[in-house]
Amino acid sequence: MEHFIGQIIFGLIVGIIAKLLMPGRDPGGCIITILLGIAGSALTGWIARTYFPEIGVIGHWGGAIAGALVLLIVYRLIFGEKQS
Repeated sequence: MEHFIGQIIFGLIVGIIAKLLMPGRDPGGCIITILLGIAGSALTGWIARTYFPEIGVIGHWGGAIAGALVLLIVYRLIFGEKQS
């Protein structure tokens, strides 16, 4: 249970960092960005633990932030404002 709560807190931090690195208006606001951070953190954390266990803490942080940024980009492409 502690791992799950830790993953959520880590995802919150990653979501905030991703939002700072990719400014602008998001279709879902800050809450969606944080949820995308949690999802990106969970996904890349699983990938890192499964395929790259020797990557270390810095690699986990970098991977989680990259995963959150990718999810945020995809989210903006799908649900963002349509350009006319």
